[in-house]
Amino acid sequence: MTKEVFKELFDKYFDPLRNYIFYRSGDAELSTDIAQDAFMKLWEKKLVSDKNIKGLLYKIAGDLFISQYRKQQTVIKFKNTYETEYAERSPEEELEYAELKTYYEKALSSLPENQRVVFLMSRKDGFKYKEIAEQLNISEKAVEKRMSKALAFMKLNLSQQI
Repeated sequence: MTKEVFKELFDKYFDPLRNYIFYRSGDAELSTDIAQDAFMKLWEKKLVSDKNIKGLLYKIAGDLFISQYRKQQTVIKFKNTYETEYAERSPEEELEYAELKTYYEKALSSLPENQRVVFLMSRKDGFKYKEIAEQLNISEKAVEKRMSKALAFMKLNLSQQI
């Protein structure tokens, strides 16, 4: 797909696609982001046929919206669970939690940088190994190896502290 064809498709379908997602989400910023992501996926696929582009764009955008919705539901569920558990902790549990958090942060800071980056991208940011590999320009196997070493290090380090 040439840049000119892509630009024409973008100009033709971006606003209707954004409106479609806005009607589903009620969030203007989210609908703009999803519409842009849908076009990015289309660009990556480098499709040429114009007859199915509109349907494909709406399908991609719908799937992205559903994925985003599921992520938000998971975050909400986690927050509700965390707040409930946090509210029920005794002072002893709070102290244990603070100690464990200190040990965790100390172990995390002791990790080699390449392992720490992969570990945090996976565990904190929720990236899949493939996404991490793409962002760091390394192979998925390298990500797996770094993650394996990071987990082993954290397990060993934390078990020695506790």
